[in-house]
Amino acid sequence: MKDLEKRSGLHGVEFREAEGKRTLVGYAAIWNSDTTIGDYFIERIAPGAFTAALRGDILALCDHDIGRVIGRTKSGTLRLAEDQRGLKVEIDVPDTTDGNDLWTLVKRGDVSGMSFAFRATKQEWDDTGDLPKRTILEAELYEVTATALPAYPDTTLATRSLEAARGEVEQVKKDAERRAADAAAAARRVSERRASMEQKFRGIQSHEGRSADAS
Repeated sequence: MKDLEKRSGLHGVEFREAEGKRTLVGYAAIWNSDTTIGDYFIERIAPGAFTAALRGDILALCDHDIGRVIGRTKSGTLRLAEDQRGLKVEIDVPDTTDGNDLWTLVKRGDVSGMSFAFRATKQEWDDTGDLPKRTILEAELYEVTATALPAYPDTTLATRSLEAARGEVEQVKKDAERRAADAAAAARRVSERRASMEQKFRGIQSHEGRSADAS
């Protein structure tokens, strides 16, 4: 899927096994945790950013591969919840090749992080520091997965968003400057009309005065 951003982090993945059910537990995102994205910008996710998204149907995948599904919120095999720390993930690992391989890799410690794919729908940019800072306030969530590498790919969309935000700021400045210039021009026109009316009034008074003297 185009225009998705992916984020990963070594927040740790636990494995639990009871009564024949194997469950992976971890955090895909941590609230208000600053992360430098590819030396382009600093990013943090605000608490509650995924509240609306959790009402949708979200997948758990292997390596972001849509052909390797290991859980789904619709079926209850993937459970997502926002708590005080962040976005908590629970995946009931299936008895499939991908599920069994993933379970083995997590137990061995080869896979120790969670990743997620999202699209920011509401965000704020602060461009005053050495690196721009992005705060994600709301986001659509498409999938989560356990991952071996804490990579931060697909920053193109966010970079475009930063440029758009900068463009909006510049446009606001230009609009403000235009309004100020229009207001100043309007004030000058009003002042000129007043001056013209005063001159006409003085001319009328002067003419009437001369007429009165002549009579």
